[in-house]
Amino acid sequence: PRFLRNPFTLGVASGFPTADSLVLWTRLAPEPLAPRGGMDPVAVPVHWDLAGDAQFRDVVRTGIAYADPDWAHSVHVEPTGLVAGRDYWYRFRVGDVYSPIGRTWTATPASQSRAQLRIAVASCQQYEQGHYSAYRQIVRDSPDLILHMGDYIYEQGTARKGPRSHEGGECYTLEDYRVRHALYRTDPALQAAHAHCPWLLTTDDHEVDNDYAGDISTEDDLPRQFLLRRAAAYRAYYEHLPLPRRAVPMGPDMRLYGSRSFGGLATIHLLDERQYRSPHACPRPGQRGANRVLADECPALFEPQRSMLGFAQERWLDAGLAASTTQWNLLAQGVVMTYADEEPGPRQRYWTDAWNGYPAARERLLRSLAQREPRNPLVIGGDLHAFIAADIRLQPGEATSPIVTSELVTTSITSQGPAQSVIDSFRLAAPEVAYAEGEHRGYLRMDLSARELRTDLVAMDTVLQPDSTARVLRSYVVEDGRKGLQSA
Repeated sequence: PRFLRNPFTLGVASGFPTADSLVLWTRLAPEPLAPRGGMDPVAVPVHWDLAGDAQFRDVVRTGIAYADPDWAHSVHVEPTGLVAGRDYWYRFRVGDVYSPIGRTWTATPASQSRAQLRIAVASCQQYEQGHYSAYRQIVRDSPDLILHMGDYIYEQGTARKGPRSHEGGECYTLEDYRVRHALYRTDPALQAAHAHCPWLLTTDDHEVDNDYAGDISTEDDLPRQFLLRRAAAYRAYYEHLPLPRRAVPMGPDMRLYGSRSFGGLATIHLLDERQYRSPHACPRPGQRGANRVLADECPALFEPQRSMLGFAQERWLDAGLAASTTQWNLLAQGVVMTYADEEPGPRQRYWTDAWNGYPAARERLLRSLAQREPRNPLVIGGDLHAFIAADIRLQPGEATSPIVTSELVTTSITSQGPAQSVIDSFRLAAPEVAYAEGEHRGYLRMDLSARELRTDLVAMDTVLQPDSTARVLRSYVVEDGRKGLQSA
C-alpha cells in the first residue's frame, strides 16, 4: 500500500506487560478526524518488529498483522515467549513508511525480586480544558509504567471553556467516539507518553457517558438504547488503546478488570467500577445519575445488595487479595473511596457517584482487606480532579476504628477542579484525610521499593501552555508493614 500522508498520525503504544508477553498497538489514520480516518474500507497488512535495542540490530520477533476496517484499522499485537524482565523496542511499517519507535518491557516473574518500580498515575484529561503539559513532565520523570485511572476522553460536546475545543457535539455513535479518541491521540505529549513505556488502564464514566451506572444513563434512556451507545464507546476505546485480546468488547460488554504483578514487589488490581455497579440511590426527579443526598432521607443508600463492582468482580478481587504474595497490593479504580460528609452539622450528605454512595459495598471490600490481609494494600483513585491523601478505617468516619488501608487520589491532567465546598468536606475529615487540594492539575509519581512506597503529588503551574513547569506539593510514604500515610 502507498499513502499520500503519514498513516501513523496517532502514534504507537504498549501495555499490560507480563513476564513473557505484552501488547503493541497502533492505528492507521492518515486523516485522523475524517470518516474512517481517511482509510479505504479494506484490510491492510502491517509489519511489526520487536527488538532488544533501539537501533533494531537485534530483532527478536517480527510479523504481519492486518489492520481491519471493522476495527478502525487498529492493530493489537501480543508477541509471546519473550524474555522476562528486559527492555524492548518496537515499530510498525506499512509499505515503506515506518511508525515512530516505542519502548516497552516485560515484567519480572513472580518468583524473582524486583528492586524498584516507578509509576505515574494519571486521570481525567479533558482536551478542551488544557494542554497535556503533565505528560511532558511525566516523560521527563521516566516512569517504568503509566497507570491511567479513567476519563481518557470526554464524550461531551464542545464547551469552549479552555484553550482547545472538541470536534462535533456529544458522542453517541461509533463514529462519534472514534473521532473523539483520534482527536485526543493526535496530541504530541500524549503520544510521547504512550511511546515512553507500557500503560495499564481502566475506565471511569466519560469514556461512555457522565455518571453512568451499569445500563443506566444520566438521561434515563431506555436500557437497551443506552447499551447500544455503551457498545459503541467500548469498541472505540478498545480500538485506540493497547488493551489485551481478553478485553475485546462483545457488544456492550467488555472485560476491563484484571491484575498484573511485577516480580515479588507489587500487584496492581485493576477494577471496573462502572459496568456492573448498581444504580445510584435517590436520583433527582426525571434523572438517573448521581446526586447529593441526605443520609436520613435516602434509606436506599444503605441497602446491602447494592454493589459498586458487581458481585462477580467482588469475588474475583477477594480471591486475588487472598492469593497475593507480593509486597505491595495496589487497588486501582476510578473514583474516591475516602469518607467525606458534605453537610456541616449533625446530618450527613453524600455524593452518590463515589464509594460514599455505596457504603455496604465499601464495607465488604474493607472487610475483605482486613480478613485476607494482603501485604501493604493501597487504594488509588481519580475522578475528583483533586489531590486527596487519606487513611481509611474499617468503619469510615469512626475515630476508634482501625486503619485498614490508605488512599491516594490523583488530580486531573487537565479537567477543572471541584467546588471549594467539596474540598472543605474532605478537609473536615482530618486527621484521616491528611491532604485535600483541588486548585492544581497534575499527577502522582509513585516509587516502590522493598522498604517503602513514596508518592509525590506533582502539580503543574498551568495547563494553558503546552510546556509548563511543575512542582511537588506534598510527599507521602507508606512503610512496609505499617498501616497509614507518613509525611515525607
